[in-house]
Amino acid sequence: MSGRDGASGRDSVQIPDDRDFGAFRAECESERGWSLTYSKAGVAVWVQLLEPERSLHKIKCRMECKDVPAETLYDVLHDIEYRKKWDTNVIETFDIGKLTVNSDVGYYAWKCPKPLKNRDVITLRSWLPMGTDYIIMNYSVKHPNYPPRKDMVRAVSIQTGYLIEGTGAKSCTITYLAQVDPKGSLPKWVVNKSSQFLAPKAMKKMYKACLKYPEWKLKHNPHFKPWLFPEQSRLPALPLSELSLQHADSLENIDESSLAETKDDRGEASDEDSVN
Repeated sequence: MSGRDGASGRDSVQIPDDRDFGAFRAECESERGWSLTYSKAGVAVWVQLLEPERSLHKIKCRMECKDVPAETLYDVLHDIEYRKKWDTNVIETFDIGKLTVNSDVGYYAWKCPKPLKNRDVITLRSWLPMGTDYIIMNYSVKHPNYPPRKDMVRAVSIQTGYLIEGTGAKSCTITYLAQVDPKGSLPKWVVNKSSQFLAPKAMKKMYKACLKYPEWKLKHNPHFKPWLFPEQSRLPALPLSELSLQHADSLENIDESSLAETKDDRGEASDEDSVN
């Protein structure tokens, strides 16, 4: 990807190349500058504070997955119909169009911890299988047909993605790395809650979804996997020229830094959702 500047290192919308995938992998594997905030039952979470005054941070989670082959986890992360079943944070998600055989553009809206406003993103997503390892990563773009919505805060994914590493025929490790600008000043409790409760909970939920996926997929278009077989894709072709970079500073900032945490969702304070 040419032309690098600013926090995201981009000055135009480009399809990631091998160098970008390599840089993402290196960041997933790097320990420098990261603080371990959670380590329990095969799940670890690290945080890197970037702008403490508005709680802007990077987060990295790693999970060991027993009884889940790397290719199953890769399928689960790609399968948008299945995500609607297991991802309880999702409000709405859909694909907008394909760019190449291994890149597309999509919309994702998710629930934030109350009383924060919910967020959404438009991202350019690309993926790369490397034998028994896989990378899926994304960053925010603008599409003329999907401007910011009044009922959501448009967030910015500066760099978000997954590194899946096969560790055996039926086991793998997943690393999730996210640098998202939530657009606004968040209260300090959000970072703590994300790293010590929400992120581990989301990883465990993903693991359980992986265990159930083969059985679910048998009943839902078992042979339809356009991420493996691009000729199956029903998405309209999208010219790169329709997209532009989503700069964080061009979006409205909202100040939620003084909002107190509310006790919503059952089991909010517990960590009983362990992986069995």
